[in-house]
Amino acid sequence: MQAYISIKLFASLNRYTPDTADNYPVRPGTTVRDLMDQLGVPVTEVKLIFVNGVKGDLASALNGGERVGIFPPVGGG
Repeated sequence: MQAYISIKLFASLNRYTPDTADNYPVRPGTTVRDLMDQLGVPVTEVKLIFVNGVKGDLASALNGGERVGIFPPVGGG
């Protein structure tokens, strides 16, 4: 069974954004780590994960309909 999510990759991670980011297909039960592997995003570049506006992590499961936001570490000066 196919489900769909919305993905937003911020700042330096934007280059990994797929063309289908607004309607990205996933299998129910896919984790954020699985998603990062599919997109080729090194998990070492991921600092914050939000699923539907709530802080998540690499083990967060996706079942379809979620909005996923991924942020890299942000430096300041």
